[in-house]
Amino acid sequence: MGKYQVVTELGGTSVGSLPDWIRRWSKLDPSLVSVQDINGDGILQLAELRLGGDMIVLAAPELGGLPLVVTYLVAAGGLAAALSTADGLLLTISNALSHDFFFRHVRPVSTPIKRVMFAKLLVLVTAVLAAWVASLRITHILPFVTAAFSLAAATFFPALVLGIFWQRANRAGAVAGMVTGAGVCLWYMTHNLPGVREVLGVVADARWFGVQPMAAGVFGVPAGALALVLVSLLTRAPALAERQMAARLREPPPQVADRTGRPSRL
Repeated sequence: MGKYQVVTELGGTSVGSLPDWIRRWSKLDPSLVSVQDINGDGILQLAELRLGGDMIVLAAPELGGLPLVVTYLVAAGGLAAALSTADGLLLTISNALSHDFFFRHVRPVSTPIKRVMFAKLLVLVTAVLAAWVASLRITHILPFVTAAFSLAAATFFPALVLGIFWQRANRAGAVAGMVTGAGVCLWYMTHNLPGVREVLGVVADARWFGVQPMAAGVFGVPAGALALVLVSLLTRAPALAERQMAARLREPPPQVADRTGRPSRL
């Protein structure tokens, strides 16, 4: 609706009488909206208007006749949503690197203060690295997000599902499934990048069944599951305690009411 209103109302308008939101946002960030009178006739042609991908959302309140404060609320809501997602991912990455890797394998004996300080330092390092990658503007954000979900699914989905619902899955199979799924997904993504294809001398279309590189998880997930099953069958079965833990994850113990009437686990 916003795009339709922009096309129908702005096309053929005098450049000097454009809406205030165009002048306001063009001064704030020319990448969001910019107007250039190419032929010099003083009339805005649609080819002379450049709108960024986020501009329609930001300008929607003013296009609907709402006050400017609603635009600020929309921008604040988008920023809050981005920050809430980003800080959760940053904390997850930093905690995984510090707790699951560094303090478990590199330095197991450490004080709680050092653990917290190292985790906070990793948050800063991860944020700076992510900001640097985003500043390169290799592509739009949507392919990045889709590729991240594909890579996460290919790496973790087979191990999570089969590790809980298949008693024969073991540690070696889970590692093999994660490595295989991530490897297939990364190979398909990188092999279909134009720059990589030029280096490898690949001329023909390298996509399988026309699947886009960002959706490589459709191949990584079954490859990881197959590797997990094969390696688990070829190696030793998990111990009884591990199978019992997986059984508790599948079927939690029943709850009964104690004397106070509160539910308690058997």
